[in-house]
Amino acid sequence: MSDVVTRFAPSPTGHLHLGGARTALFNWLLARHYGGRFCLRIEDTDTLRSKQEYTTSILASMRWLGLDWDGDVLYQSDRTELYSSYVDQLLASGHAYYCSCTPEEVEAMRAKARAEGRKPRYDGHCRDRHLGPGKGHCVRLRLPDTGRIVFDDMVKGPIATDVQELDDMVIRRADGMPTYNMAVVVDDHTMGLTHIIRGDDHVPNTPKQIVLYQALGLPIPRFGHVPMILGKDKQKLSKRHGAKAVIEYEKDGLLPEALVNYLARLGWSHGDQEIFTLDELIKDFDGSNLNPSAACFDDVKFSWLNAHYLRALPLDQLGQRVAPFVASEGLLVPTGERMDALCVMFRERAQDLKGLAHCFRPLLVEASALDYVEKDAKKHFTPAGAQHLRALSQCFAALTPFTKEAIDEQLNSYVAQNGLKFKEVAPPVRTALMGFMGGSHLHEIMAFLGKEETLARFAKAIAACDQER
Repeated sequence: MSDVVTRFAPSPTGHLHLGGARTALFNWLLARHYGGRFCLRIEDTDTLRSKQEYTTSILASMRWLGLDWDGDVLYQSDRTELYSSYVDQLLASGHAYYCSCTPEEVEAMRAKARAEGRKPRYDGHCRDRHLGPGKGHCVRLRLPDTGRIVFDDMVKGPIATDVQELDDMVIRRADGMPTYNMAVVVDDHTMGLTHIIRGDDHVPNTPKQIVLYQALGLPIPRFGHVPMILGKDKQKLSKRHGAKAVIEYEKDGLLPEALVNYLARLGWSHGDQEIFTLDELIKDFDGSNLNPSAACFDDVKFSWLNAHYLRALPLDQLGQRVAPFVASEGLLVPTGERMDALCVMFRERAQDLKGLAHCFRPLLVEASALDYVEKDAKKHFTPAGAQHLRALSQCFAALTPFTKEAIDEQLNSYVAQNGLKFKEVAPPVRTALMGFMGGSHLHEIMAFLGKEETLARFAKAIAACDQER
């Protein structure tokens, strides 16, 4: 099925959100699975709400996620004449007609139908008036009088709609602009689409679009409608659930691989597998196994998955990705072996790149700028703590070479020779080096800092111990 063509068609009225990203991902995976094409269309006909900044943001988010598209981006705002040519074709074939009814008149028709217990719909007043173009005249599609519109949804299975449930919808407004359904059908046809996966809020549009395909004598794509993403409380995912635009996940230091993996599993499954490489997703996503039930976004589970991907990154890649976040902390970005050493020490302790960069902070400031966590300083900067720090300062001042192995041997030797337990010595040392009771192994921290900085931190801590008395 190398002729499979899919698309993603966002409106630039806001940033790309999780639901849209998942829709884009499903269409992208289906196209890549079959070696077909994935197209990107910007539906920017709403001139009041569409903004270039949102288009730019959507494209950037797609690139960050790795969802590349084939060919140029298509913009609906460039295609008004094309849409009109298809409307004119429907007028010429008798499948459409001009209508002079005002919005107030149409609403009156619907109100009357409701009052009489009928479905509120346009009553076809202008169907046989043979009107031509004129001021205030829109164009409506002439629906069949009877019949059902049936399609086999990739997610929900067979869906049937009686034409009596629909009305003669407007396909070109009085101002000459096409309506949504008209533009979408023309675009999807001219782009050669074979499959369309989208949110299930579009289910009501599908029968209307199928009627348009039929009236124009065009092949009908295969449709699949995925349920919306919910929060843990089973309500529509929103900011109150912690949901963010894709661009915010990037700014917060989340990994695109993790987000792609997690979104793929929201409404699709492949056995019990939870973690997928991108190649595995492409291999396994064939459009089947899409779940008709709504999936819930669990930020705790996503954080776990993101941490998994962070720890699996090769050191050089992890260093490159965390570097901008280190810079945003106002710190000098380490390079080479120093960056590698930091990543090794802290990647098991962080959930995301932003958190990882923050973990680096205590080791990238000078002793004079190191802050102490008050409760840790009070607990461990005692007379006994000061004694250990003074003795170790002398030991380490004489230590050459100042390597991880030599430092570790010196620490253990000091503990053993003085009949101590490591847990008596380590807390004041750790607090002196990090400012709190955290961080990596002591010998790794000191080797990274170097002898001069280690001794400077010991001296500062000893002074703090004296103040605590």
